[in-house]
Amino acid sequence: MLPIFRSRQQAELLADILDDPEREQSLADLTERMGIPAASVHREIERAERAGIIGSRRVGRTRLVRANTASPYFAALRQLLVAAFGVPQRLRAAMAGIGGIEEVYIFGSWAARWHGEPGTRPVGDIDVLVLGRPDREQLYAAAHEVGLDVGREIQVQIRAPGWLSSGTGSFHDTVTARPMLKVLPAGGHDTNDEASDTARSAS
Repeated sequence: MLPIFRSRQQAELLADILDDPEREQSLADLTERMGIPAASVHREIERAERAGIIGSRRVGRTRLVRANTASPYFAALRQLLVAAFGVPQRLRAAMAGIGGIEEVYIFGSWAARWHGEPGTRPVGDIDVLVLGRPDREQLYAAAHEVGLDVGREIQVQIRAPGWLSSGTGSFHDTVTARPMLKVLPAGGHDTNDEASDTARSAS
C-alpha cells in the first residue's frame, strides 16, 4: 500500500494510534484489537516513542499510549498512514451503525494490494461491497465522508445478503476472483484471510 515502512504491522499500528489522537489505550488493548503479537507491539511502541511520534504514561502496571500531537511529523505522518492503512477502520466505524448492513468487504485493486499482490500502477478508487438492505442515502453519505478523509473516492456496490455464495454473472466472477478484505462484521483484526477464503469458495 505504501512500501516505505519496515513492516505492515508497524504501519497499521501507527495508523491506528495517530488516527485518533485523543484516544489513550494500553498495549494490551492494542495487541487484542489489532491482532499483532505483544512483543511486536511493545517493540514498535518503543521505537515510535523514541522518535517522538507517540507518548506514554503508566497507571499502576499499565502503560497507556497516545499520539504526540506536538511532534512536527504528526500531521503529515497521520495523513499518509490513514490514507494508506486506515481505510478498513474508517469504513468500519462509518458503516457499523447503519441498519440493514450484514457484511462489508473491500475488493478490487486496493484489497489485492493489501494482501501483497504487486501492481504496476497506483491504486485509485476503493471498491466496497455491501451485502444487505441498507438505507442507500445514509450509506453513500458515510462512504463519501470516508473518501474525503482518506483522499480516495469510495465506490460502493450493494448486493443482497448471501450474494457472495449464491450470486452469478461477470461482476460476481470479477469480485470473487481476487482477494477481499472483510470490514464488517468485525471479527478480529485479521479478517482478510476469511474474506479471501469466502471469495475463493464462492468463485
